[in-house]
Amino acid sequence: MPPLPHRYRDLIVSSAPIARVPFRSPTARAVAALSLTQLIGWGATFYLPAVTGPAMAGELGMALPMIMAGPTVMLVVMAIVSWPLSAIFERHGARPIMAFGSPLGAAGLLIMGLAYGPVSYILSWTILGLAGACMLTTPAQIAVTEIAGEKARQALGVLILAGGLTSTIVWPLTGLLQDQWGWRTTTLAYAAAMLFVCMPLHWFTLARRPREQSAAKVTSEPAPIDRPSFLLLAMSFAGNGFITWGFALTIIILFEAAGLDHASALTAAAFIGIARWAGRGVDFLGGRRWSGFLTGLVASALFPLSFAVLLLTSSFAGAMLFALLYGIASGVTAVTRATLPLQIFPSDSYARASAQLAVPLNLSYAAAPPLFTAIMTYWGPHAALWLALAISIVAFGTLLGLSLLHNRLKQASQEN
Repeated sequence: MPPLPHRYRDLIVSSAPIARVPFRSPTARAVAALSLTQLIGWGATFYLPAVTGPAMAGELGMALPMIMAGPTVMLVVMAIVSWPLSAIFERHGARPIMAFGSPLGAAGLLIMGLAYGPVSYILSWTILGLAGACMLTTPAQIAVTEIAGEKARQALGVLILAGGLTSTIVWPLTGLLQDQWGWRTTTLAYAAAMLFVCMPLHWFTLARRPREQSAAKVTSEPAPIDRPSFLLLAMSFAGNGFITWGFALTIIILFEAAGLDHASALTAAAFIGIARWAGRGVDFLGGRRWSGFLTGLVASALFPLSFAVLLLTSSFAGAMLFALLYGIASGVTAVTRATLPLQIFPSDSYARASAQLAVPLNLSYAAAPPLFTAIMTYWGPHAALWLALAISIVAFGTLLGLSLLHNRLKQASQEN
């Protein structure tokens, strides 16, 4: 078959959906590799007990709530470690840290697979928290910005879009492996994947920093991070993150409290995942034309609107409308968390700012599920909804305040 004329090859490349970048480019390879390592990383850690938890509880002689506390331990450790890691990311880049995090994660899963009681089980999650701070989400986003340059926002959109399929892919796979091998061998298989798949991909596909560039960064003063902007951004992201992670395990109960039968509640809850993935896709498709503040504010406004719908209605149609608004808001916000710091902070401080933002985010993620469960248990589902409504309004207000502050700072810099 003769080669295509240049004009046709150019036409095909120019219509490629991912940032008009051929797969041979370092950016495309890195995004593809990170999409796989993030799926393995989150699926083998945070999402694992959702499938293997009951079997773990029975064999380890532990209560199921204590088994489910493992991911909370992981998130707390990630929050504690993220701030000290911020300077290391800025100085050395993401590649060596993520390559180190992969075998560390494998070690945590190895200890979990060989666990015999609460001490070794909690130790495994502590190690996984250290590994997660080195290789999950924030480090992956830092790695993308290092290699993508000016196309970082769209590359981040692709990475987050792929990440939205994690539970859809990993939960059935974990269930299949557990049925065939048991939870211990399944955990050890994920440890092997972390070591023999994730580590090589992190080492060979991510950006290598030239020595002279690293030396220049060591001798120069780090770019400052505007603290008022940082605090407003952290409050908004942590507020909305607290809501989404708090409802992750209780949304079906909320629907049933609104008057839906169990089948209808399951249907509406499943639709949230579809709407969330669509929200990530909307930001990816329109990100080059829309400001990060515009998409972030629209998504943040949809949260209180969705809670108002669920508070005012008890029908299946109302639950589906809530699922649509809430899912889209969750999806767009997931992208905004990664891309908005690019617009607010200097590009050479993105790694430090993102790692420091991971502290309040991971703490809010860790605290939300047990707190929302307690509120629903003692005060009822409507109390949880009213709390979510109040927090979402505050989160929208802080993001709006940040937008106004950013415009003011931008005008002042232009005048000077």
